[in-house]
Amino acid sequence: MTGTLVLVRHGQSDWNLKNLFTGWKDPELTELGVREANAGGQALADTGIKFDIAFTSDLKRAQDTCKIILDKVGQPDLKTIRDQALNERDYGDLSGLNKDDARKKWGEEQVHIWRRSYDIPPPGGESLRDTGARVWPYYLTEILPLVLQGKKVLVAAHGNSLRSLVMVLDRLSKEQILELNLATGVPMVYRLNADSTVASKEVLGDMSGAH
Repeated sequence: MTGTLVLVRHGQSDWNLKNLFTGWKDPELTELGVREANAGGQALADTGIKFDIAFTSDLKRAQDTCKIILDKVGQPDLKTIRDQALNERDYGDLSGLNKDDARKKWGEEQVHIWRRSYDIPPPGGESLRDTGARVWPYYLTEILPLVLQGKKVLVAAHGNSLRSLVMVLDRLSKEQILELNLATGVPMVYRLNADSTVASKEVLGDMSGAH
């Protein structure tokens, strides 16, 4: 019996809109972000899926996205576990800065390295590898066992925490994961084999809106 794992990146946040490094800061969803979460929830509702449990991060934009989706699929009271293991990558000293201002301060090339390298963190922050180092153990101990029991699990989280999961699920290299952008509010539906490998993957929506 295979279970189902659904990953959804939160809808656009206020700081996404303002082009700020967000990380562990806690801005709200924008009106567009709410619409994106509703659209993702509707796409899931259209499949008829019913979840057994949901996981989200310790940050409001992911929690609100999770709540909107659960409302849409008719499960507003579903047990939902929040954990900072699923938080966005911590951008350290870059958090709260406008991305253009950061480029002026540190230079275009250095900021690009921090944003797009796999294992070079910004000052006081995390690299994508560091993010994976807290996401992977949590996935292996808390989420994967439920999926392997045949349960349907929703994870509403963030661009980088989910990228680190997709890297493992889709068996992407360090180079390939750096090219991957996850669209906001677009569910990725994985069905796993008994050995935890991916039996199938379906993206419910248009990936051309990725940003």
